[in-house]
Amino acid sequence: MADPIVDGGNRSSVSETFSRLREQGKTAFIPFITAGDPDLATTSKALKILDSCGSDVIELGVPYSDPLADGPVIHAAATRALKKGTTLKAVLAMLKEVIPELSCPIVLFTYYNPILKLGVRNFMTNIKQAGVHGLVVPDLPLEETTILRSEASMHSIELVLLTTPTTPTERMKEITKASAGFVYLVSAVGVTGTRSNVNLHVEHLLQEIKQVTDKPVAVGFGISTPEQAKQIAGWGADGVIIGSAIVRQLGEAASPEEGLKRIEDYAKSIKAAVP
Repeated sequence: MADPIVDGGNRSSVSETFSRLREQGKTAFIPFITAGDPDLATTSKALKILDSCGSDVIELGVPYSDPLADGPVIHAAATRALKKGTTLKAVLAMLKEVIPELSCPIVLFTYYNPILKLGVRNFMTNIKQAGVHGLVVPDLPLEETTILRSEASMHSIELVLLTTPTTPTERMKEITKASAGFVYLVSAVGVTGTRSNVNLHVEHLLQEIKQVTDKPVAVGFGISTPEQAKQIAGWGADGVIIGSAIVRQLGEAASPEEGLKRIEDYAKSIKAAVP
């Protein structure tokens, strides 16, 4: 388990975590799981397991009925979670219990509609009270993030923005300037999901982004094997985000217990590959 940096009695923020790793010459391992799949009790256990396996940041997806950026694996996980009655309120209640037991920060991944439904300020207050440190909202374009960024900043929540292989250079500069915590580089065009090869253009994109910002850059979408994670770390990524491949370990297991064992083994294999 990583040693947390204490700041005013809290575990380290996302940006502090990256700063520490950068000083140590390490790449962040950032697993993603869907809250409530197969149930929130299992999600709580999974968060503890991922933390104990050396995760540096954990991204937790709030299940949503129309997840535009998510591929079939995460979409199916969200559908199962919603059928079980998983709500944002229940997810935050679970996090409030488990976060004090974790050493790494939690970044919440949610679409904008649940935020709008609750009200931006109420949403930020609620996730802050739950102990969340960061936020990713994949369906909100840069131009519409002003209020969200302002409220996030007021609540000490780091709003992580995404850039893709098709983002024009000038727009990418604006995104990196506005992003907090780290810059999320989407490695492939399209939805999330495992792929047999990493887009070789990512190496060029990383270099391009790093020329305009000193903020950490984490790469996600389509990374599924220890070899791919190692390759991206070798290209200079500050973090490697793995979602569908981990979500599948839980989703395809015969029981929650088997799923937890599978994500533990898988997370250890990725952690061992990422320097």
